[in-house]
Amino acid sequence: KKNVFEMAVPSEILYNVLMPSSEMPEGSEKVKGYDFNEGVNYNKLLSTYENSGFQSTNFGRAVEEINKMIQLRKEPLSESSLNKVSLNPIDRLKTNCSIFLGFTSNMISSGIRSTIRFLVQHNMVDCVVSTAGGIEEDFIKCLAPTFMGDFNLKGKDLRIKGINRIGNLLVPNVNYCKFEDWIMPIFDEMLKEQNEEKVKWTPSKVIWRLGKEINDPESVYYWCYKNKIPVFSPALTDGSIGDMLYFHSYKNPGLIIDIVEDIRLMNNQAVYAANTGMIILGGGLVKHHICNANLMRNGADFSVFVNTAQEFDGSDAGASPDEAVSWGKIKMDAKPVKICAEATLIFPLLVAQTFARDFHSIKNLKNKC
Repeated sequence: KKNVFEMAVPSEILYNVLMPSSEMPEGSEKVKGYDFNEGVNYNKLLSTYENSGFQSTNFGRAVEEINKMIQLRKEPLSESSLNKVSLNPIDRLKTNCSIFLGFTSNMISSGIRSTIRFLVQHNMVDCVVSTAGGIEEDFIKCLAPTFMGDFNLKGKDLRIKGINRIGNLLVPNVNYCKFEDWIMPIFDEMLKEQNEEKVKWTPSKVIWRLGKEINDPESVYYWCYKNKIPVFSPALTDGSIGDMLYFHSYKNPGLIIDIVEDIRLMNNQAVYAANTGMIILGGGLVKHHICNANLMRNGADFSVFVNTAQEFDGSDAGASPDEAVSWGKIKMDAKPVKICAEATLIFPLLVAQTFARDFHSIKNLKNKC
């Protein structure tokens, strides 16, 4: 009697398991990772990501998308674009691709602040959007440091000590006291200018003023002020700045900050742009504010999202780029990318392969000349 393993496998089972495959389309790329036998070369390593699969592939595609923004931004404006009305709030020189950079407050809390500062310091983006925390924590870090902690530190113990936890970062209460001492006299002066000079304050004008007053090259918004990069934060009151405005309303009432003027200015950054690119870290307000501005021009030309949110709950944060296409926030012929990853891991690498490489290659070329 034959052993079961010696019996011929029925042909229908073989067909089901080893169903004949079609030829792969010509030019199909093979999966291949980095060979560390070649040594440690970070540029070569990151360049292999696109053919590594999963989120590595999305990283590689995001690099391509950002480099397209950078190259188009360098090209001269067409005659029709030059003749378009410019409604930028601070007379910023128009480029051929307006790059919108959005990030949530935790990016400024973290070391990513230095990466963002590099971008605005060298005038590499054209419009910034963040939340209240993403504004105030930049100034607070100029006054006092944020410290490393641990995700497992107990809230009760920290509260007793007057220490606030942001993930695994720690901010002592004294930092906010220093912030109050710094910002209150500025609010007093702004109120005086409002009453005597009829200045109409908006969130972007407030941020502009604070960037001027901090006068610190470590600050993101110092460089936005210096390089005339508009910064929008429609929820400016949702953080310590809001606390300070609340206290100020009792100490010296009357300061008015208008959000309506800013929505016109923000949307017009997109409407009157020649081309637009979106780079958005995180979700919620910053993602929607930038995407909605680009809706006004029937969609952004280039888009890169970096966040860990999922789309099953219908949130804006988790919404895929394709969902944005359905709203007209990204153009139908665009090739947007979402990297599903935590931004502190990914964003420095993205910048390294795009803005930083471009910046240093030009710098090295100038040095040789």
